[in-house]
Amino acid sequence: MVKALNGVRVLDLTHAYSGPFATMHLADHGAEVIKIEVPNKGDQTRTWGPMKNNSSGYFAYINRNKKGITLNLKSEKGKKIFLDLVKESDVVCENFRVGTMEKLGLGYEVLKEVNPKVVYASISGFGLNNSYSKKPAYDIIAQALGGIISVTGFKDRQVKVGPAIADNYSGTYLALAVAMALYKKEITGEGSFINVSMVDTIFSILEFSVIDYTIGEVIPEPEANRDPKIAPFDAFEASDGMFVLACGTDNFFHILCDEMGKTELKTDSRFNTNMNRVNNYNELKEIIQNWAKQYTVSEVEGILDGVGIPFGKINNIKEACNFEPIIKDNMLWEIFDEAIGEKVIVPGTPIKFKDTEDGPKNCAPTLGKDTDDVLNKILGINSGQIAELRKDGVI
Repeated sequence: MVKALNGVRVLDLTHAYSGPFATMHLADHGAEVIKIEVPNKGDQTRTWGPMKNNSSGYFAYINRNKKGITLNLKSEKGKKIFLDLVKESDVVCENFRVGTMEKLGLGYEVLKEVNPKVVYASISGFGLNNSYSKKPAYDIIAQALGGIISVTGFKDRQVKVGPAIADNYSGTYLALAVAMALYKKEITGEGSFINVSMVDTIFSILEFSVIDYTIGEVIPEPEANRDPKIAPFDAFEASDGMFVLACGTDNFFHILCDEMGKTELKTDSRFNTNMNRVNNYNELKEIIQNWAKQYTVSEVEGILDGVGIPFGKINNIKEACNFEPIIKDNMLWEIFDEAIGEKVIVPGTPIKFKDTEDGPKNCAPTLGKDTDDVLNKILGINSGQIAELRKDGVI
């Protein structure tokens, strides 16, 4: 079956999470992604847990479907090999600190001379042209400076969003940008330079928070699980656990009032419009909470599902892994990982193409696994020359 990115070759210089997550998307959908790592060292995530048989499940997850080579880009021979590969490739991805590629003599202007159609795709912490540009960044730094921690958690205790969303959103944005640039290249014949900033990414997903400030001069604060613009839209406690419900319309709220036996709330001036419910939410939450505590989560689910009100039990990760829509959508991929030496189960891709195979093709590469094959088949370097390169520490 032909996947969307079949025939696209990507040189992947990325490490840690954001960049490898981007190239994972490309590899999952057919691109030939060649992951380039430092000889005898490799990506830092090869040491990140969970570990099994001295190998990383984390690395196995975000580097599936990729080829792997080692190459010393600080050596002149290594740089030449890299530039020769650029000539034969469509995309170069990197997420080094700003200025690193230029310091190596491998910046965009150099690569463009070698291959004018190349798509150069990078992720930075803070963008390219400001006083923060060359500072190091991880997800938690971007979450803090981008503003999302300030609106997450509780008023007296701000917290980061659990997963590394600055990384995975930036990676997904970059994969989208690569697809756009490849389309542009088909039309114009021109390559592109793309940068996605992790701080920009966080800022872009703040939803109403930015316009609350820019339009209303309000600085939003954390609201725990509630939505500050819609009510009721929150988490509640049943007798045996937590659930969420979402009444995004007056009609949903009226149905909820009927089910709670509180029909008078429909015309109560505190609650008769969405904004009135938002402005008087503490009183409304107490009413709903007192009703919910009479029932188990399962009983609440039966009541609300029966009348079509959006409802969700708060699943832990085990429950999420066994949730029917996750299973039915093939969101758990089983792969035999060569480094771990057994099958592992990792999250699949949420991007589904009808009539296209949805599953892993290859496991993540062991360090340098495909070096000989890539150098020989793409660049025509013979086994004797490869042995010499290995002896010199180039690969």
